[in-house]
Amino acid sequence: MASSVIDRQTDRQTDRQTDRQTDRQTDRQTDRQTDRQTDRQTDRQTDRQTDRQTDRQTDRQTDRQTDRQTDRQTDRQTDRQTDRQTDRQTDRQTDRQTDRQTDRQTDRQTDRQDRQTDRQTDRQTDRQTDRQTDRQTDRQTDRQTDRQTDRLSADNNSYP
Repeated sequence: MASSVIDRQTDRQTDRQTDRQTDRQTDRQTDRQTDRQTDRQTDRQTDRQTDRQTDRQTDRQTDRQTDRQTDRQTDRQTDRQTDRQTDRQTDRQTDRQTDRQTDRQTDRQTDRQDRQTDRQTDRQTDRQTDRQTDRQTDRQTDRQTDRQTDRLSADNNSYP
């Protein structure tokens, strides 16, 4: 009987050890599976979060770049338009000033030429008028002298 009690005790110990080992293995497997599932879920969540963050950052960067490019293009267009307007205004002002100066110079030259022409015309007219007046005066003087001479001659001839 002693051997059967020992055998039973040994069997119980063996069963306990086997149960413990089986429990440990089962626990380990369960823990591993749970860890794997948890890791997978965590990995998925992390991947999703990382993807979202990456997408947000990429979107922000793309938006910034697009905004910068658009701003640059808009700035360039605005600069070109402003330059054109400024050039036009400057050209107009310069043209006006140049036109005024040219008009003034032309007017001055024309006035000078007109004065010079007037002087020359006046001189020529004065000369011609003086000549005509001198001729008329000479003729009248000659006529008067001739009449007086004729009268004197007639008077001298009428006295015997």
